[in-house]
Amino acid sequence: MEVLVKVLVTGGVRSGKSSHAEALVRERALLTYIAPGPAPEEEADPDWALRIAAHRDRRPLTWTTVETRDVARAVREAAGPVLVDCLGTWVTGLVDDASAWEWPQDEVTALVDEHVAGLAAAITEMTQTAVVVTNEVGLGVVPEHRSGRLFRDLLGRANQQVATACDEVHLVVAGRVLRL
Repeated sequence: MEVLVKVLVTGGVRSGKSSHAEALVRERALLTYIAPGPAPEEEADPDWALRIAAHRDRRPLTWTTVETRDVARAVREAAGPVLVDCLGTWVTGLVDDASAWEWPQDEVTALVDEHVAGLAAAITEMTQTAVVVTNEVGLGVVPEHRSGRLFRDLLGRANQQVATACDEVHLVVAGRVLRL
């Protein structure tokens, strides 16, 4: 019998959080990997394309990849366990798609909160394992620019909301995991 676990994996950039998340579900032959960031062909940044390629190369061939901003729908439509990687690129994409970086903070927060509430509900409703990767943004200095502060606040709120839908939160630092 499969143990149902919903896990939020958080950590800094290059902390090992994606590798840890993948290891949690590596033995799942059928899994839906939800990638909410831009596809490499949409992104002009060659470094980003290399990161995406490295992630793809690590995944078992039996996993299905869904590249979408509609993460809640993808979670609901998955036939089995899911791995979402990552909320940071998703939140950035939501704000980018709405051209909302200059909106008043309460309006952009409402926009993102609506999507996050849908994702949290989808995770709560799941009858399969879910692993969600995100960036930890609450440990650094206050960003100098408004967009950085806005991103930090939006992602921090999103992380808290998704954590409430999960059974466990794992903090990854330097490749080491702390279960919270």
